[in-house]
Amino acid sequence: MPVPWFLLSLALGRSPVVLSLERIVGPQDTARCSPGLSCHLWDGDLLCLPGSIVSAPGPVLVPTRLQTELVLRCHQETDCDLCVRVTVHLAVRGHWEDPKDEEGLGKVADAEPEEPRNASLQAQVLLSFHSYTTARCVLLEVEVPAALVQPGQSVGSVVFDCFEAALGAEVQIWSYTQPTYQKELNFTQQLPDCRGHEIRDSIQSCWALPWLNVSADGDDVQLILDVSEEQHFGLSLYWNQFDSPTKPWWHRNLTGPHTITLNHTDLVPCLCIQVWPLEPDSVRTSICPFRKDPRAHRNLWRAARLQLLPPRGWRLEAPCSLPAEATLCWQALGGDPCQPLVPPLSRENVTVNEALEFPLLKGHPNLCVQVSSWEKLQLQECLWSDSLGPLKDDMLLVETRGPQNNRSLCALEPSGCTPLLSGASTRAARLGEHLLQDLQSGQCLQLWDSDLGALWACPMNKYTHQRWALVWLACLLLAAVLFLLLLLKKDHVKAAARSRAALLLYSADDEGFERLVGALASALCQLPLRVAVDLWNRRELSAHGPLAWFHAQRRRTLQEGGVVVLLFSPGAVALCHEWLRGRAPAPGVHGPHDAFAASLSCVLPDFLQGRAPGRYVGAFFERLLRADAVPALFRAVPVLALPSQLPDFLRALQGPGGPRPGRLADRAERVSRALQPALDSCLRPPGTPETGRGMGPGAGPGLK
Repeated sequence: MPVPWFLLSLALGRSPVVLSLERIVGPQDTARCSPGLSCHLWDGDLLCLPGSIVSAPGPVLVPTRLQTELVLRCHQETDCDLCVRVTVHLAVRGHWEDPKDEEGLGKVADAEPEEPRNASLQAQVLLSFHSYTTARCVLLEVEVPAALVQPGQSVGSVVFDCFEAALGAEVQIWSYTQPTYQKELNFTQQLPDCRGHEIRDSIQSCWALPWLNVSADGDDVQLILDVSEEQHFGLSLYWNQFDSPTKPWWHRNLTGPHTITLNHTDLVPCLCIQVWPLEPDSVRTSICPFRKDPRAHRNLWRAARLQLLPPRGWRLEAPCSLPAEATLCWQALGGDPCQPLVPPLSRENVTVNEALEFPLLKGHPNLCVQVSSWEKLQLQECLWSDSLGPLKDDMLLVETRGPQNNRSLCALEPSGCTPLLSGASTRAARLGEHLLQDLQSGQCLQLWDSDLGALWACPMNKYTHQRWALVWLACLLLAAVLFLLLLLKKDHVKAAARSRAALLLYSADDEGFERLVGALASALCQLPLRVAVDLWNRRELSAHGPLAWFHAQRRRTLQEGGVVVLLFSPGAVALCHEWLRGRAPAPGVHGPHDAFAASLSCVLPDFLQGRAPGRYVGAFFERLLRADAVPALFRAVPVLALPSQLPDFLRALQGPGGPRPGRLADRAERVSRALQPALDSCLRPPGTPETGRGMGPGAGPGLK
């Protein structure tokens, strides 16, 4: 039974409470000003392209604050649309230059007409409105009388009616002047949906929209649409990005009721849900409920990838926008942490899915990219490792250039940047003179160059080879010591000598029985036994086929003196009877991973020709199968009931020279305890099946 997570009537997430909304009549947009100001709204929408910020020539009018209010634009009493009223508060910025500063400008300054100091101010104020389905831009001309022109003082406001928007949508509003004298103002607002009584009664599209319930069921998120069977509606899941085109992820036209299941790994902060009735001119309601979900933020960084764009470009790919900074770092050979190259290189703000370029002359496999968010490292990848090979044993030299051609060199090491000609007891200090000679002779690769310094990668292989003799001698001595220690551990050596190979064959009746077989195989591995089972080799089975896999495992097991275990179940007994009656199942009937069905073509001849004793052992779970159900042909070898005959079963598996009876009983008890939960689960009535899918290209939620 799904546990309610958070309930919605139309979409996900919180919705502003709407108590009472003003109604305006007519489709025309209007503008009005506070007392003392005059304003005019230009006809039609414009293309908003904010320009560069310029210096104010004197006092100018600029927006200082944005304020919004929700209203209803009505065509009839119950035929209204949700609309956003925007109020822009204005103030005077800047001042006239002091006349003393204008003295000495000469005839050129005298030739320009002087703007009167007591004139009114005019401004062109632009409002830009963006939502998932709407993008508009309007121009307001505002004039302030001279009496109100006081630098630094607020002069009033201008009100625009209004921007229509979809219910439940997230909208962004920008305001700036033309020309632009300061950074534009921006405002983000989440609009309400049909849950407000006044909105539901006034907007006809709310009458036909489906009701949506969202609940969590384990790791899954379920979208349950409670609508009548005759109602048709559309539902879309998409990644909402304001700085790039919207990326639809999944879309269906459905007929209610429906349950849509999302795996928790599908959640990202910008995943939004949009729902609408399949009717002409219907309102689409969308909302992004996972913006503050911790799981969604973790999934976003798991999905993020760094991509190299030859020759020196790169890009951070992610489904959603995220705040991030990137820098280059040097990953030395040996597993030490990657050391950021800051300074001399600086950190750079990253825009998702936008190509960036390294300030480098050449690439190197040891150069990596670190991406951080809120001073926490999130991603690190060495982008050149695929094209230039694995990490190299190179030393990075950092050259710093000062005034009057002063130069200093240091080598980047885990302890810091070590001066080459110093008395430190580090690798770079010991080889400082040799590294300088390599740099002067052109043996080092220049990676970066600027007025402030340079980066050089110098190979260290030739210095490493000089120490190989001592290293090999130390390794040989260490190997000898380890060999002596292994000889002293007689008990472990004997246990290793007694380990025997076992090939476990079973029929995959159902998932519960497969879990039981997996528990048995895991428990046998602790005895120790070397267990082979198709459950752990699904990839190899898919590549070569079950028959080829069985032949290879059987040959290896018997050559090593091992034993083949036939684990009988109702499904295995049925297959044996089919073979004994001469009706072998067609290849592939029992699935691509059923090695038991494929193995009978080789197992039965061994029993019919008397080669089975000493090679095979039979077993069955007494709570799942009666002893007399096992075909008589297979009783040529021991057929033991589990778990009651576990000691005899383990003795047959481990063969001659097995453990003492008391120790064998202890092992049988451990195996029995390991089997009990899986055996109980196998006998329990089946529960509700689990559903869920992973996120990726072409993946989508499942329908129930």
